[in-house]
Amino acid sequence: MKKIGLTTLLCTTLTWAALAAAPLQAAEVVVYSARNEQLIKPLFDAYTKETGVKINFITDKEGPLMQRLKAEGKNTPADMLITVDAGNLWQAAQEGLLKPVNSGVLKKNIPAHLSDPKNQWFGLSVRARTLFYNTQKIKAADLDSYEDLADPKWKGRLCLRTSKKVYNQSLVATLIAEHGVEKAEQIVRGWVANLATAPFPDDTKMLEAVAAGQCDVGIANTYYYGRLMEKSPELPLAIFWANQKSNGVHVNVSGAGITQYAKHEKEAVKLLEWLSSDKAQNLFADVNMEFPANPQIKPDATVAAWGSFKSNNMNIAKAGELQIEAVKLMDRAGYK
Repeated sequence: MKKIGLTTLLCTTLTWAALAAAPLQAAEVVVYSARNEQLIKPLFDAYTKETGVKINFITDKEGPLMQRLKAEGKNTPADMLITVDAGNLWQAAQEGLLKPVNSGVLKKNIPAHLSDPKNQWFGLSVRARTLFYNTQKIKAADLDSYEDLADPKWKGRLCLRTSKKVYNQSLVATLIAEHGVEKAEQIVRGWVANLATAPFPDDTKMLEAVAAGQCDVGIANTYYYGRLMEKSPELPLAIFWANQKSNGVHVNVSGAGITQYAKHEKEAVKLLEWLSSDKAQNLFADVNMEFPANPQIKPDATVAAWGSFKSNNMNIAKAGELQIEAVKLMDRAGYK
């Protein structure tokens, strides 16, 4: 009897120990992030300080992270995926890596056009992909739209980043959604015909070429301009908000979704909601010179100084839906 009593006592003790440990184990979130550590760690540190929830994260390119999620399947430790561009977020959802989140907080804080129609991902910061020009060579009045850059008047005056980057694929996907394939291809062919030099590997090098006078105008994400001008404010480079007379500037997002097999789903949803709140939005956007996705939050003073603009309110999921068509179109048009 003594032996049975000891066994029972031991089992009871272990059960209570496991129950006591359960909240501690649940009070964590594992994040796979395609955003660099320096852009997300300040946020995670702030969240942990406020809530006590520990956040473990792994950073890598979006492709390897999604492949990792697929390979791990139900055994993945990841609760959340953070990545850039709606095209990548759409792909993650299409491949069954994300699950729908029914959150009144997220629906209130994030505009519908900046999130997945099926609530599988939500934009958290906004970047505009617009025009930048050399102020010593042309005036703002000379510029108008993405479509206008296909006009022969820009022959030998345009610089672009490579078509291999998802940012340009999303922009062209938007053109397809607005104009149809035939018209969009005419626009892209016009861009190619007007190039001053071969496409650049990144936005920064392209902007530097515009500033150096190698070309008059180019297309880039706004935060690349912000970083460059912070380092070299003397450059003859200025921003122009495209398509203000029509549908508005092409915008895209950095965003996140809850993974299909999240082990800490409840905590992950709370983190996602917090990232959309006023407590986190400026921090999420400011570290990379982006705009808050939550329209109630004002951007950083440096970003605000670029001026206000009308953005294209087409649902950015179109960037993903038409991405394959956009890649084929750019290939046909000779856009390398």
